[in-house]
Amino acid sequence: MKISALIVDDEQPARDELGFLLKGLPDVEVVGLGSNGVEAVNLIRELAPQVVFLDVQMPGLDGFGVIKKLLEKKARLPFFVFATAYDHYAVQAFEVNAIDYLLKPIARPRLEKALARVRRELESSEPAAQKLERLVQLVEERPIAQKTKLLVKSAGRLVLVNSDDIIYASIEDGVITIVTRELEGQSNFRTVEELQNNLDPSIFWRAHRSFLVNINRIKEVVPWFKSTYQLKMDDRKQTEIPVSRAQTRRLRELLNL
Repeated sequence: MKISALIVDDEQPARDELGFLLKGLPDVEVVGLGSNGVEAVNLIRELAPQVVFLDVQMPGLDGFGVIKKLLEKKARLPFFVFATAYDHYAVQAFEVNAIDYLLKPIARPRLEKALARVRRELESSEPAAQKLERLVQLVEERPIAQKTKLLVKSAGRLVLVNSDDIIYASIEDGVITIVTRELEGQSNFRTVEELQNNLDPSIFWRAHRSFLVNINRIKEVVPWFKSTYQLKMDDRKQTEIPVSRAQTRRLRELLNL
């Protein structure tokens, strides 16, 4: 029995490439193609595919927005495999219980591994309603991203920085430093707690009492001594930030370590 699949991506070359790879697999049938989030919602409701290969970053309604819209419409939910060129969406993809996460350009062996996971889920004895119930809960509990702008003093200038651009923040001698790809400067917040309360809690994580990190900007997890870790961040210096012992378990939960 073939797995029915829907491909949704705003770039035609990406749709064509994934469609070509899927059509080369004997037990997969591509039942439709969509170019944006709105089309995705309509096609999922119309075609009822078993799995949707869904691009994350699309104009208008993004991949996560598609799931929320389907939940609002109380539509039957398929399994989702996120496909995108941006690896910093990986944690968010798994937060909404995606089956897998594929990084473009997609290699056939990696695609086959994702489909193996889909097959296992389809053959699972757990009732689909229970899986959907978990997915609904996870998406509904996921905080809405805040588009906060923060004031940062850098090189004698006062710069407004989008919170999404912050890679990490640190505190030393009572001074909070904000680091992005473009600049490093001082924040007017007095404590890390105060700064954290003004940022999206689903993205910014207190990895250490002196560091607040953007989980989407973690480049590498480096094993350290006595079962601890350091985080290599995606700033120009590739700063390594310690993970406190108290937060090691949370790190494993975030990244499935």
